[in-house]
Amino acid sequence: MRVLVEGSGGASGWPEPGCRCASCLRQAAAGNARERSIIVVDNVVRIGVGDAGGTEEGAWAAAGYRVVRVADREVGGSGGWELTAPDGGRLLWAGGPGAVLEPAEGAAAYDVAFLDLLGDPAQLGWLRARGLITGVTDTRVAFADHRVPSEAELARRCGFWRVGRVGDGDVVSRPRSVQKDLDLGVGTRRVLVLGGARSGKSERAELRLAGEPEVTYVATGPDGAGRAVGGKIDAEWAARVAAHRARRPAWWRTAETTDLAGVLRTACGAVLIDGIGTWLAAVMDECGAWDGDAAGRARLAARTAGLVGAWRQVSAYVVAVSDETGLGVVPATSAGRLFRDELGRLNRALAAESEESELVVAGRVLSLGDL
Repeated sequence: MRVLVEGSGGASGWPEPGCRCASCLRQAAAGNARERSIIVVDNVVRIGVGDAGGTEEGAWAAAGYRVVRVADREVGGSGGWELTAPDGGRLLWAGGPGAVLEPAEGAAAYDVAFLDLLGDPAQLGWLRARGLITGVTDTRVAFADHRVPSEAELARRCGFWRVGRVGDGDVVSRPRSVQKDLDLGVGTRRVLVLGGARSGKSERAELRLAGEPEVTYVATGPDGAGRAVGGKIDAEWAARVAAHRARRPAWWRTAETTDLAGVLRTACGAVLIDGIGTWLAAVMDECGAWDGDAAGRARLAARTAGLVGAWRQVSAYVVAVSDETGLGVVPATSAGRLFRDELGRLNRALAAESEESELVVAGRVLSLGDL
């Protein structure tokens, strides 16, 4: 199967005509341009945004191509197309920006897939979990547009989703090939994502793992039902927890525990820890370490050393979220200063044992680079 990419941008291309957003202006200033997404398969079947070349599904049957509609998991979504070539090669195409595809039960794996991962990257993990996107599938991002800040950020996302970018005029040729490793990103097992309150650090961590077929979300803080303030349930905290749950893919598993070392020693697939700050606060409670006495500090040191040791030897792909507390005002209490100092030391130890570390500031992501 040979796929010519006539256009690789969104419904109106990228930059979008007349759009003054930062992404489109940045794209134009760099001299980059993507036309609306259109592909041509084997110089026979032409598929564009929202259609299949404007023809009926059986129009290419005489040439040996079978093209059928694929349902959308979202109500009112555009769906997509599934193409089977005469040689048996299979292609999946999202019908347009916002499409979240749901192939029929029992569908075979695809050789080539073009997905709108800027709209819903978690569909990639769902398709991988069902065995429809495999190690031999050549998966590409369709409809690249101003939903991503820049080409550089698009490249970063493709890297941790383990999919390819295409540009206008590129050719994708997918012979059946040797199985590729889909366990984790090349050379990456540990990622530490730092940021302040409401910085977007949790969303960034979730985005990194959206393409994984098997994810365990480790919640280290209380769920809200068991957290009380002044004898009453903390409704604001419960609302935060509910928002996090609603944002996560429904098929992710959730574990609520402070035994992070135990989780890391036995984990498989991918693990998201959110977060290290709430874990540290809970463990300081468990160790009786808030007043700074020697025994409590020794117990705390043993727990943090156990976490760092398990992090160093983990075999799963793990992304951890932690608070960057050292940039604010000096806490007014000794307990606050103790927590700040302990978290700073723990962040430093975890970052030293991580292949990647990022700092999220006001939703902008800064790579902390190599050691």
